[in-house]
Amino acid sequence: MPRARTTPARKAAAPKKTKNETKLTYKGAGVDTHGAAALVGDIAGLVASTQKHRKLANAFGLFAAAYDLGSYKHPVIVTGADGVGTKLEVLLEHDMLETAGKDLVAMNVNDVLTTGGDPILFLDYIGIGRIDKAKVTRLVAGMAEWCAACRCILAGGETAEMPGVVPDGVIELAGFAVGAAEKKDLLDIARVREGDVVVGWPSAGFHSNGWTLVRQCLSKLGKKVTKAQVRELLAPTRLYHEEVWALRKKKVRVHAMAHITGGGLPENLERLLGDHGADLRIPEWKLGVIPQILALCDPVSMLETFNMGWGWVAVVHPKDVKKALACGEGARVLGNISRRRGVRVTVG
Repeated sequence: MPRARTTPARKAAAPKKTKNETKLTYKGAGVDTHGAAALVGDIAGLVASTQKHRKLANAFGLFAAAYDLGSYKHPVIVTGADGVGTKLEVLLEHDMLETAGKDLVAMNVNDVLTTGGDPILFLDYIGIGRIDKAKVTRLVAGMAEWCAACRCILAGGETAEMPGVVPDGVIELAGFAVGAAEKKDLLDIARVREGDVVVGWPSAGFHSNGWTLVRQCLSKLGKKVTKAQVRELLAPTRLYHEEVWALRKKKVRVHAMAHITGGGLPENLERLLGDHGADLRIPEWKLGVIPQILALCDPVSMLETFNMGWGWVAVVHPKDVKKALACGEGARVLGNISRRRGVRVTVG
């Protein structure tokens, strides 16, 4: 049932029961369409908070959202789709629904930012066994906060009530981001050259990748890690829009950008480098109880699974390194682009 629907529910006359039959209803089968419609009103203010800098070209609540690209001379649409992964199970366990909403937005918006484009519209899908207005509203509140932070409109969504398919206590989440860029401003990875410098910006933790391994480590650590420490590990995925906008403002010659998600630094950088490679040296990751988790992991596997403390990377012209390092707190030179293919990461 689309959450975008705003048509008021009409009261229907109660069907007359015959002596030998009882008429079936959708609500009786487990789906409350009236409750879903009422939910739209509950989140209207949250949606409105994401339209302070950009506006939809049509009304919110229709079957599809529209955005006017008239301010662009040669617009190119960029898109992304992602979820929160098995981190969601731990977030639900700790009742951190707002964080799940933020994770969903960041995982998609950051991918759009890597192209050189701006995130414009975000849409979500929520699958739930039975509509829980409080839970859905909290999820949407997290999405709205992160959308507003990067000037992205929460354009619509779908809340699917699926009793018997989605178990009680489980929520399915998926997100979709739409962005745009001037054609001339799109990043072209063909510009990457030997000698370019890899600059990284810190992550807030594991973000939304590698949690199947994290959960296994937490299970093994048991009471050595407190609930408070687990909640710290669940910090929301960072948005990197401010760093990207700063790079543009300072006219840093950026040849490529990567959002460090599943696959870690090696996989996410390799897809950008073509016939080139990179040699990186990163410091030990000492955030919270993360060292205790890493101590349980195979050294190669952890590099190929986690972001290792670096959620965003830009490949920049060597003469622009100083300007790049001024674009966001905690920026650091991680290494250089080389002719030798593959990404080699040294820790320490």
